[in-house]
Amino acid sequence: MNENYKKVASLENEIEAQLLDSILTERRIPHLMRSYYDTAYDGLFQTQKGWGYVSAPKNFKDEIMEILLDMRKQASNTRHSSADEPEEA
Repeated sequence: MNENYKKVASLENEIEAQLLDSILTERRIPHLMRSYYDTAYDGLFQTQKGWGYVSAPKNFKDEIMEILLDMRKQASNTRHSSADEPEEA
């Protein structure tokens, strides 16, 4: 890993990682995505630590955290609104 890159945040799952990667790439924000998956342990660390993490130069940390928190907020709102919808008979 590049010495100037520091861990910014842990990521909950692969979907969150892919979405964040896409947004950061689109905005040309330098970053690296790192999965905790290890074939020798068959994903054991992912169940304990989450999917992995994103790292980036220090000066992008706040911007990345803002994007990630917005993503999580939208995902939470989507889950809550779909849970409130009545089931079809």
